[in-house]
Amino acid sequence: MNKSGIEWTEFTSNPVKGKCPVDCSYCYVKPLRHRYGWHDDIRFYPKELEAIRRRKKPAKIFVGSTIELFHEQTIQYMPEIMEAVGVSPQHTFIFLTKQPQNLSRFSPFPDNVWIGVSVTNLLAFYSAMHHMASAKATIKYISYEPLLESMAGAQPIEEHLTNGGIQWLIIGSQTKPTVMPKKVWVDEIIGACKKANIPYFLKDNLKPLMGDDLVQEMPRQLATKGG
Repeated sequence: MNKSGIEWTEFTSNPVKGKCPVDCSYCYVKPLRHRYGWHDDIRFYPKELEAIRRRKKPAKIFVGSTIELFHEQTIQYMPEIMEAVGVSPQHTFIFLTKQPQNLSRFSPFPDNVWIGVSVTNLLAFYSAMHHMASAKATIKYISYEPLLESMAGAQPIEEHLTNGGIQWLIIGSQTKPTVMPKKVWVDEIIGACKKANIPYFLKDNLKPLMGDDLVQEMPRQLATKGG
């Protein structure tokens, strides 16, 4: 478990390490893998979970920051990860996936879990909304990082977000190489969030596009688990 520079979390934990099976062309981890010579084969590190169990002070922990945990090549380790989550109610665990079809295997999630889907295009957004609608978690969120096209379709964005039970959004640019979204795409999502009363978080890497107008809201905790 490491202190994190990611704006919306405090720590990252990677109990599963190796080359991400999703292998996105824009993945920020790829340059780090080449620079530090990290191994490609997928390995499980139980000591990462032991460190979580030992920590008593509450923390926000982003689990799986360097690899997809809900892929068929890695999902075998999720039961043990979820066991560590269950015995650590003092922490908030944040998961993010590009495989939303597999979230149902672990739903309903414990009260101290936030689940998110990483979305870059409209097709992925529709898929995320379909699967998130049936997933149960205290906080359900969407991460548009990188945002590569407009989310505007035949149905208003806010209707999709509401139907999917989304309670928080993150928007960011592509890094290494930097590719900024169009401002109108960001404004469309912000407008939808305001209509649906959903808090949103604009990452620091959008500053060249948005200037000082970087709203960085965190999700509003709910009294009961949401659908």
